[in-house]
Amino acid sequence: MDDVFTIKRGDTAPAIRYALDPATVVLTGATVRFQMRARNGSVILDVGAVVVTATGTPTVEYSWQAGDTATAGLYEAEFRVTYADGKIETFPNAGFIQVRVNQDV
Repeated sequence: MDDVFTIKRGDTAPAIRYALDPATVVLTGATVRFQMRARNGSVILDVGAVVVTATGTPTVEYSWQAGDTATAGLYEAEFRVTYADGKIETFPNAGFIQVRVNQDV
């Protein structure tokens, strides 16, 4: 089942955070990108994300920027990890993180 993250149009908080599975993923020296597209459309975001170290579980996060949530709708997102050895793994491994940007008043 896909995970769902909901935010209102124009909001930049809260950040989108994702705990990686399996919990044995080693993020030391890794770089992370957050990618999002309109459902079944082209990529509209491909930006750097951060590794969250305070959780005890390998976790990644993207802090929304102005304009990222400007258009209400349903989006598909994922985090792409490039490990220190150059290998790449995408999370979630199956499906997507569903991002729902709800209309505001």
